[in-house]
Amino acid sequence: TLMLAGPVMAGGGHDHGHGHGHSQTPVDQTVAEANAGQVIASLVTRKKVDPSWAGIKASSVEKKMNQGRPEWVIIYNNEKITETDKQKIYVFLTISGDYLAANYTGK
Repeated sequence: TLMLAGPVMAGGGHDHGHGHGHSQTPVDQTVAEANAGQVIASLVTRKKVDPSWAGIKASSVEKKMNQGRPEWVIIYNNEKITETDKQKIYVFLTISGDYLAANYTGK
C-alpha cells in the first residue's frame, strides 16, 4: 500500500487495520469527512500530492469493515490529474475518526 501521509490526526500513526486501545466512540459522517479533509490539506501542504487537490470535496463517505473492524473510507476524485490511476485518493479513518492510511488504490 502506498502511504501518502504520515500521522496528521491526534492518535494517528497506526498501520491500516491495526488494533489499538483508543476509545472507539464512533464519529458521524460529517466529522469523518472533516477529518479526511484535514488529511488531504496536509498532503497538499507537505507537497505529497498536486496542489489541485486543495478544496476538493469528498465524492463518497462510507463505513466499511476491515479485518472485522468498522472504519471510515472517504474517497476524493480529481479530474484535473492526468494520470488516471492517481485521480482518486482514498482516506481511511478509524470509526472514531483517527487517521489510518491514505492511498490511490482503496486497499
